[in-house]
Amino acid sequence: MKTVLHQVYLPHPALREFIVSLITVDAVLPESMNTVVTPYPPAPHQSIMFYGDHCIKVKKEGIGSFELQPSIVVVGPQYTRVNLMVIKRLKVVRVDFHPGGLYRLLKIPMKHLYDSGFDAFDVIGNEIRSINQQLLDAPDIESGKNIVENYFLKKIKNLKEALPFDGAMRQLLLSDGNIQIEKIASMACLSLRQFERKCKERIGLPPKAFARIARFSKAYRIREARPDLTWTAIAYEAGYFDQMHLIRDFKEFAGVTPRILEEALAGTPFRMQADLIV
Repeated sequence: MKTVLHQVYLPHPALREFIVSLITVDAVLPESMNTVVTPYPPAPHQSIMFYGDHCIKVKKEGIGSFELQPSIVVVGPQYTRVNLMVIKRLKVVRVDFHPGGLYRLLKIPMKHLYDSGFDAFDVIGNEIRSINQQLLDAPDIESGKNIVENYFLKKIKNLKEALPFDGAMRQLLLSDGNIQIEKIASMACLSLRQFERKCKERIGLPPKAFARIARFSKAYRIREARPDLTWTAIAYEAGYFDQMHLIRDFKEFAGVTPRILEEALAGTPFRMQADLIV
């Protein structure tokens, strides 16, 4: 890389009840490398990506072809691995939400945003266009982060109310999916059936699927951050019963075995999920 600026920020205190973090990346590929393809398997976070004029291309694993993404992308509940193609430069301000946070902001059942990226202009409306123009005019990526953060500060008063459900799902995520669903439903003050309905509305996934993705994501993030560890050690640290259960989830959510995904990571300088905060 010629230049890499990567920073993880805790949001303004007023935003922390629904936003986990803001992440900025500004990376310029060397002249000898015009494009790079990086795997991006499912993560439990739902996000909004602000690309400005440095949009990437995305394709689902084994499906279709690479498609250019909008300037601002809303990413709801993800179940299928995608591959990201960076062309010359990756410049993005990324906002990750606590479980239920994106629903509270958009007031849209998350099942409508299932397993894809959506143009924020279609989901949020014209108000987001002015933010995109401000990002294009920003002198640097940190200024862009401040623009995005100020936008969300103005949205606080219109948030849908928080429920015990949201706090319970945060505990499930903090445990990397390793708490019984019945216990989480009790923490949410809901019957199991009510809890499952609420989960589909505010998260967009059944609770057991969300728990599996949280556990899988923990294992994948460990691999990105600690390539020296064995898969057995990673399985243990992520809370898997054994390595076979980890392999099962990798085939389900990444489309390949852990070692094949490891080979894909070896071919790219980007580690997109190593610094995710839960």
